[in-house]
Amino acid sequence: MSKSKVLVVGGTGYIGKRIVKASLAQGHPTYVLMRRELGYEIEKVQMLLSFKQQGAQLIEGSFDDHQSLVDAVKQVDVVICTMSGVQFRSHNILLQLKLVDAIKEAGNIKRFLPSEFGIDPSRMGHTLIDYGNETFTDKMVVRKAIEDAKIPHTYISANCLAGYFVGNLSQLNNSLLPPKHRVSIYGDGNCKAVFLDEDDVATYTIMTIDDPRMLNKTLYLRPRKNILTHNQLVEKWEKLSDQKLEKLHISAQDFLASMKGVDDSAFQAALARIYHIYYEGCLMNFEITEGGEEATMLYPQVRYTLMDEYLQRYL
Repeated sequence: MSKSKVLVVGGTGYIGKRIVKASLAQGHPTYVLMRRELGYEIEKVQMLLSFKQQGAQLIEGSFDDHQSLVDAVKQVDVVICTMSGVQFRSHNILLQLKLVDAIKEAGNIKRFLPSEFGIDPSRMGHTLIDYGNETFTDKMVVRKAIEDAKIPHTYISANCLAGYFVGNLSQLNNSLLPPKHRVSIYGDGNCKAVFLDEDDVATYTIMTIDDPRMLNKTLYLRPRKNILTHNQLVEKWEKLSDQKLEKLHISAQDFLASMKGVDDSAFQAALARIYHIYYEGCLMNFEITEGGEEATMLYPQVRYTLMDEYLQRYL
């Protein structure tokens, strides 16, 4: 069976560049949208040119030019949107809806993967707080547009990306590096979370696009050995670094109090995610139903990165 042609929108981003690499590695004819709006963003332009050297094709297009998006979409079979979740609100939701409109008009797409790659927004209706949850609402708006347009799709729920949650042991101290002396533990530290190497996320994502088992379903990434509590994650770092950290346990009440009065929207979202994951246990408090599949069960041939291995790079 021939490999589907893949268009990556947002290919210069944190997840996008990995999706491009994985698509090429798995033998897909890979196209990357080169937006005219890039202007003088030299690093992004150079990255796009490096993709071209690796075998990807660049397709020029603009979100301000609907026909250019339609023309780009018509050249491929699969569209993967990887625009940053940090910038998802307001501007990016409009961009994704424009992309959905272009896919609907083109009428040829066999699979669309919108920009998610985190917590499954459809599972967040039960959360105890509304604070910082606008991103979930926005993602559900995009999902509704996709489903109303009857566009074949796959959603990716990758849970906790290791670069954000593992390297700094999930601390909220403006650093993505491991703490040196003390570490905050959320609650009793025993809520289970799921951690993924970003390159593994990309590998699993690309494997779904020609898989009929994943048509109109959600892929949940739950590698068994990477399902860890906060305590276990900290213990792994202590063992690797041969260093004991002072542990400060933060109660749910104290954590909620710390969220009040925060004005920065990105930090609001970070606080909310920590609460959902480490106090509510939102990643593992449900069973995967018929609308979803688990990645390691579908693709046992993939050797995923263990968090002990991931943490080695920080030594």
